[in-house]
Parts: sequence; C-alpha cells; structure tokens
Amino acid sequence: MQKQLKRKKNPDSPIDLSVIIVNYNTKDYLKGCLKSVSEQSGIRFETFVVDNASQDCSRHMIEQEFPWVKLLANDQNLGFARANNQALKLCKGKYIYFLNPDTKVEPGCFKTMIAFMDKNPHVGLSGTKILFPDRSLHPSVGHEYPSESHARAALKGLPGNIAWVLGASMISPRQVIESLDGFDATFFLYGEEQDLCLRIRKSGKDIGYIEGAVVVHWGGKSERGNLPAEIWSKKIKAEYLFYRKHYPEKALRSIKRANLLQAYWRIFTIKLTMPFSKNKEKHQNKLSKYHQVLKTFS
Repeated sequence: MQKQLKRKKNPDSPIDLSVIIVNYNTKDYLKGCLKSVSEQSGIRFETFVVDNASQDCSRHMIEQEFPWVKLLANDQNLGFARANNQALKLCKGKYIYFLNPDTKVEPGCFKTMIAFMDKNPHVGLSGTKILFPDRSLHPSVGHEYPSESHARAALKGLPGNIAWVLGASMISPRQVIESLDGFDATFFLYGEEQDLCLRIRKSGKDIGYIEGAVVVHWGGKSERGNLPAEIWSKKIKAEYLFYRKHYPEKALRSIKRANLLQAYWRIFTIKLTMPFSKNKEKHQNKLSKYHQVLKTFS
C-alpha cells in the first residue's frame, strides 16, 4: 500500500506499464495476483481489473482490499477479448501487460519486462516465463499456428521464429496494440492470443520471450464450473474462427477434411471400446469433443 500511495504523489509523471486483468469468478486467486502486483517496484504502473459479472464477491474484495485498482464492473460476461479492450481504451502506460487473475508475478517481473522491451523495439509483443505452482515449466511458446502445415504459403515470410505466446502473461507497446484495435472481439475465449500474435507479425514485428520475467500460473480457474464438453466447444469454435480468418479457402477445406476424418474415426473407436472401459465418463467426454468437431467443421 505504501508503494501505491507513493505513486499518487506524482500524478503527472509518465506511466511505464498498464496492467489489465480480466476476472471471472476467481476471487481467491485474484487476491494473490493483486498482492503480487502491488509488490512490484522500480517502475510506475497502473492496474485495471475488468470483472465479467462474477458471482463470487470479487468486486467487493477488490474495493475493500485493493482500492488503488481501477475496477471496471460489467453486468454480463463479455468474454476475454472484449473485456481487455474495455480497459485498453483507458490505459496510459507506455506498455500494456495482459495478465490472468490465476497468476502470481514474481519479484522484479515488471522491471525485467520493460527493460527487455526497451532494448528490443523490433518486438511487438512478448510472453514471459511461466511456471506451474510446483515450479515446473509451463509450456507457453508456440513456433507454429494450429494446422499450419495446411497453410504454409499464407504464412511465409513472417518475422521472427515465435508464432505465439500464452495469453496468461503478455506485454506489448501500447502503440502497437492500439494500432491493431486491440483483441479481435469475435473471439470470446481461447484463440485470441494466437490471432493477436499473428496480426502483430503481419504488421512487421517479432514476437518475443522474456525468460527473466517469471509468472506462476494455476490455469483454467475461470472455467472451473463448466463441463469438459463446454470447454471443448469453446476451444474448437475459436480454432475454426482462427482458420476462417487467416487461412485461404483451399487450406480451410483441407483442415475441415482432416478434422472430420479424425472425428469419425475417433467416435467409431471410442464407441467400440467404451463397453470395456472402467472410466466411462472419460470416454463420454471424448465423444462429446469429437461430436463438437463434427458440428463445427461440417
């Protein structure tokens, strides 16, 4: 709290970083996340939390325990992309930092991120090192886009060798994000970071990775109340949206065919083996997944 009051004494000094956290029913994790944010030092930053109509008293907790947070409270769940864009319009920082609520930023993270970005102006967006709670490495860097083998020609010549980074912890110059109008709001949840990274690369900038900036990520906590079939439905729809937006029609037809063939085959084999399975719920979840593939790609 002392650090926050100190920042208020110089309201006209430049803001280095605008932190945006989109929250949906993750109060207990968000509390730890905001505490870790408040302990960052060496830079001037502002923090936004966009609450997507949480029912777990998240807003009350923020107002009572973190009054320095700029809270945007929605009366419905607008999704990840639209919620981030809401806060983006109000940001004043040189850099924008997109952070998930089920995370903890380790000491020096903000300062390390900004130092990296300042030294690498050719980078349009960077991810950080992400760890699981047990301190093992969380895979967070992708070198190919989904089904990229079907669309090599369309993606040829992009700068850098990183395709995308995990959206749980990403930093970008505000000018870069604003030039692209933020996230594509047609992505409700999942796929939006891959879309944003590809658009940044198409604009001529690299995607970077900051190993010295460390974030612990629990993962998937906003989806705790949803069934596996619901989660798979969101992921598959987001993937298909990505294909339709970025890949040529010939590639899209090829991807559709490959997904449909795999889905038909997997449904056949799952039904064949289900009577002998001790975990029928697991088989049923897989069936739901591949039926969603058929529905989406048909």
